[in-house]
Amino acid sequence: MRQSPVSTEDYLRLAPKAELHVHLEGSIQPATLLTLAERNGIELPATTVEGLREWFTYRDFAHFVDIYVAVTRCLRRREDYALITYELGRELARQNVRYAEVTFTPATHHLRFGVPHDVYFPGLTEGRRQARDDFGVELRWVFDIVHLLSDDALHRRQAEYTTSVAIESREDGVVALGLGGIEIGHSFERIAPYFDRARAAGLHAAPHAGETVGPESIWGAINVLGAERIGHGVRATEDPELVRHLAEHRIPLEVCPTSNIRLGVYPNLAAHPLRALYDAGVIVTVNSDDPPLFNTTLNQEYSLLNGIRHSFMEEAWKQEQEEAFRAELAQLKRDTLVD
Repeated sequence: MRQSPVSTEDYLRLAPKAELHVHLEGSIQPATLLTLAERNGIELPATTVEGLREWFTYRDFAHFVDIYVAVTRCLRRREDYALITYELGRELARQNVRYAEVTFTPATHHLRFGVPHDVYFPGLTEGRRQARDDFGVELRWVFDIVHLLSDDALHRRQAEYTTSVAIESREDGVVALGLGGIEIGHSFERIAPYFDRARAAGLHAAPHAGETVGPESIWGAINVLGAERIGHGVRATEDPELVRHLAEHRIPLEVCPTSNIRLGVYPNLAAHPLRALYDAGVIVTVNSDDPPLFNTTLNQEYSLLNGIRHSFMEEAWKQEQEEAFRAELAQLKRDTLVD
């Protein structure tokens, strides 16, 4: 028996989904952050959920990074990491997300705040297992290096550490090496050896590029780092040759519209280049980035099958999941009479 027609918004809410660009540290809900801060004796600039949401109003990208680091500082124990991973899985399940590749920055936790690998990673693994068992959500990790803004020992150490633990954790859910942080002033050449090592060990390459810096950042990620997918990449539209290259070589972009607007990359959705990229034949996946920090969800951002098709999972799994998604979408369309 067919149900009554539903709106496009409701159809997308009910549809099965995949998320390829979400940061674990940026997924922490305000109420959970308050719990973590109290448990670990960390002082925050606000003591209420409403106060934290006001604190999350960004002036610019550097201000966002400052807040991001302050949030990360509240994670100290194995159970903290298990909790935030499990809660991310629960929230994704609420949005009918079946699979997610989640970015995590291990060097910030270990080298900056002194959390050992044998504390944070077992927590991540436990939360991931519980999310799969309780909600049917499959999580994989993208461990990301922070941009090398200089060639000093500390920057090299964090890149070395991240690459090593990513390679060591390949059998425990890490699928790719990523790259994040402030784009201005970085050097892809200094980062290239780490991506070469990761690729040789069987990891994929998924750096951020072309968010706060223009097309030259995306070209560098492709030509120097061998990027298979680009985090953001929206400023490719400033270089028609780059847009053609992305389309021709089928390099997907992980587009996060609300994030781009909240950080001032574009003033509003009307100015956002998502549609222009799509119309030019570029593969785009639509993602949420740091949902509570940007007050968004994947349901507010979503397109349907590209997330599965361009994930870093095995081909047989992707084919199976895409077939399942298509069947479920077809049934949903029949049941709800959506044209």
